[in-house]
Amino acid sequence: MRLLEETLQQIEPLNMETINFAKRKLDLLSKPIGSLGKLEDLCMQLAGIYETIEFDLEPKVVIGFAGDHGVYEEGVARDPQWITKAQIPNFAKGVCAVGTLARFMKADIVAVDVGVKCEEALEGVLDYKIRQGTSNMAKGPAMTREEAIRSLEIGIEVAKKTVEKGYKVLAIGEMGIANTTPTSAIISVFAACEPKEVTGKGAGLSPEGILHKVEVIKKAIELNKPNKSDAIDVLSKVGGFEIGAMAGAILGAAAMRRPVVLDGFISYAAAILAKNLCETATSYMIPSHYSAEPGTVKATELLGMEPMLHLDMRLGEGSGGILVFQLLEAANYLFNHMATREDSGC
Repeated sequence: MRLLEETLQQIEPLNMETINFAKRKLDLLSKPIGSLGKLEDLCMQLAGIYETIEFDLEPKVVIGFAGDHGVYEEGVARDPQWITKAQIPNFAKGVCAVGTLARFMKADIVAVDVGVKCEEALEGVLDYKIRQGTSNMAKGPAMTREEAIRSLEIGIEVAKKTVEKGYKVLAIGEMGIANTTPTSAIISVFAACEPKEVTGKGAGLSPEGILHKVEVIKKAIELNKPNKSDAIDVLSKVGGFEIGAMAGAILGAAAMRRPVVLDGFISYAAAILAKNLCETATSYMIPSHYSAEPGTVKATELLGMEPMLHLDMRLGEGSGGILVFQLLEAANYLFNHMATREDSGC
């Protein structure tokens, strides 16, 4: 708990002086004021994070956290659970979707096991296993409060270590069969809405399967009664180890004054947890894309954010978030190389 408390105390607001300086510079460039939209917003946000208008965005890293879920036994996912164990090493090998995109973007990947259902160490994967998957939230809390805090602190520790190694931009991703179920539960609790409003097909459930998934989530919430005013309580009762670790990574990045790119549906649930632990941490978040999962709209409303991309993606892994790396570079390049109106005679 000490690491979590210390990290929350370290998170400071963005530097408004450098944000205003960046805005003045943007307004002098050879274009109508504000015409580059979210690219200009990114420039100002990054200036506020780094506390300077001259910053380097290299190197970049995607941190992928993996964990399994006891609620899988309720039949809420179509794919076999062993896929979590099989896929997370592929993050490190660079052969899955996010790994391939990372190679294309010249970014690194850190894969972390926080709760995969296996005993053996996984090749290329950092071993922070809490235990082999959460408990079935349809029968009781997904984890203990102590385990929830541990998952948050794992994310903090991993994020801080990556920054200490020199990484300038972090993105978060995940792997965990059935993890859209706790994600929908978390969003439903914080939005105070019916689970059916924020529950989708995940990796390919049928319409009947979605209805069953909704009932499982509803049962879990009614049974466990998570307290939305206590993010740790929500995480412990209807969350997942990898979701908690992503929330911790957001907090760790913010404490170290680094931007953290959110991926999509599941990472937005982690971001909601992080926001409820520290409102200021949202200033360091960069939402990437609208996931095809229906709960994404409600989640981004809770965060007060509007993602930049709409690609109908719902894979997870960090595959959507990493695409924003190029937008960050484009915004920074425009900021530093575009002529002013005075220079261009416009």
